[in-house]
Amino acid sequence: MAQVFAYITHKGGAADDSALELAAAAKKLGADAVTAVVTGTGGELDAVCKDMAASYKEVWKIDNAAMAYPNAEVVRKALVNVLPGDCLLLLPHDTFGIDLGPGLSIKMNSAYVSDVVAIDGLEGATLKVVRQEFGGAASTHMTVDTGAGAVVTLRPGSFAADESKSAGGQVVDKSGDAGDLTAKRKYLETVAAEVGDVDITKSDVLVSVGRGIEDQDNLQIVFDLAEAMKADVSCSRPIVDAKWLEKSRQVGTSGLTVKPKVYMAMGISGAFQHVGGIKGNPFIIAINKNPKAPIFQVADVGIEANILEFIPELTEKIKSL
Repeated sequence: MAQVFAYITHKGGAADDSALELAAAAKKLGADAVTAVVTGTGGELDAVCKDMAASYKEVWKIDNAAMAYPNAEVVRKALVNVLPGDCLLLLPHDTFGIDLGPGLSIKMNSAYVSDVVAIDGLEGATLKVVRQEFGGAASTHMTVDTGAGAVVTLRPGSFAADESKSAGGQVVDKSGDAGDLTAKRKYLETVAAEVGDVDITKSDVLVSVGRGIEDQDNLQIVFDLAEAMKADVSCSRPIVDAKWLEKSRQVGTSGLTVKPKVYMAMGISGAFQHVGGIKGNPFIIAINKNPKAPIFQVADVGIEANILEFIPELTEKIKSL
C-alpha cells in the first residue's frame, strides 16, 4: 500500500479544522499510519507540528522563510522534493488546496481527484471515492488508479473530525530536503475581511438565509426569527450579489468563515462554496423546499418546507416558549 500523507493548513499557530477531518478520512483508506506534512516557518510552525503529533503517527516539518505566508507555488516545489513519488496525498478542498493540488499532481506524475465527499475504500492500488456533480444534485462513484500515486482534495465538513488525539506521534524535520524554493509569485499583503455591524465570525447562533427567501422585503421575517432566538443573521452569496445584505454577513469560501454552535440554513442549497465557510462542527438545521438540496447531506436536522411559511410559524412558537 502506498504511503499516505495529509497536508495540514494552519494560521496563527493553530491548525485548520480540516486537519482532523483528513485524519478521519485517512482511516477509511485502511492505512496503518498516516504522515502529516506541515509547511511554514518559526514558532507558529513548531506549535502546529506539536499539536498534530497527537493526531498523526509522524509529522514532517518543512521550515523555510519562503513559506512564511501560504504560497502554492513554493509549497508545490517543497512537496515534490520531499514526498515519495508514489504516495497518496490528502488535501482540504479549500481555496489553497484547489490552487496547490492540480499542479502538484502533474509535477508528481500522479492521479488527481478533487472535491471528494466520501471514501469507499482502497483495494490494492484502486481507490474508490464519491464526488458530487451538478451542484450536489447527483453523486458520482469513481475508481482511481493510484499505482503512480494520487493527490486527493476532500471537501471540508464531509468527514467527522477524528478528535481522539491518541497517536503519540513524532516530529521529523524535512526542511533540508525542500530544495530551492524561489518563485515568481510573491506575497504582497493580507487584506482583512470587512466587518460590519455584526461580526458573524464570533456568533454562537446563526440564522442564515439564501435565495429561498425570494424577495428583499421578506428578509424581515428572518431578522424576527433571529431576534427571538437571540441569534445573528448571515447569508449565502446570492443574497449579497443581489445587494440585499452586506458582504460582512456572507458565509462561504468567498465570504467569511464561521464557527457557531448552531447554524440554521434557511433556503440555502448548500453548495460546497457555502458549506466550506462553516467550521467547528456546529449543529446544523436545514430548511429547504427542495428535498434533494445538498445542504441536507451535512445537516443534523433537515426539514422540507417553504421557508416563507415555516419561519413565521417557528418564530411564533419560540416566542410562546
